Amino acid sequence: MNELINLILSRRSCRGFSGKTVSEENVKTILDCALAAPSGMGKQTWHFTAIMNREKIQKLASLVANALGRDTDYNMYNPDVLIITSNLKDSKFREVDNACAMENIYLACQALDLGCVWINQLLDCYDNPEVRALLNEFGVPENHGVFGCAAIGYKEESVPREKEIKGTCHILH
Repeated sequence: MNELINLILSRRSCRGFSGKTVSEENVKTILDCALAAPSGMGKQTWHFTAIMNREKIQKLASLVANALGRDTDYNMYNPDVLIITSNLKDSKFREVDNACAMENIYLACQALDLGCVWINQLLDCYDNPEVRALLNEFGVPENHGVFGCAAIGYKEESVPREKEIKGTCHILH
């Protein structure tokens, strides 16, 4: 079977990471793949912020948990890298553009033998004053809303990953 088809069919969300460090070279490759995604009218109004520091990721996770009234042990699955995808708040294509970029991120991770999972909680609290202050510190543009995050790391083998492909398809002739 075609290598790309195999890559797509074998990709699954990973919610457990080994702690092994992801190289900056791999992160740059993943970001290049995100930038290569299609965007509405080719405007590419997105911004990608890669955090390669577990303490900073945990600080963000704690602020998100607090903003959403969640358990303070929330850690975004403790990834080695967190990529925050953002886009202009008033962009008509914000959600679909960033979804295409996120898919490229996930496929790049699979190709690099890295685990990845979508983190969506920032979508609900990116304008919380404490969260926004930290996002600004991280370089997320003030006029951007956060669409999603990709938690990335080497897969921890003992953590089960999603196994089944679910859903339905219908072909008409």
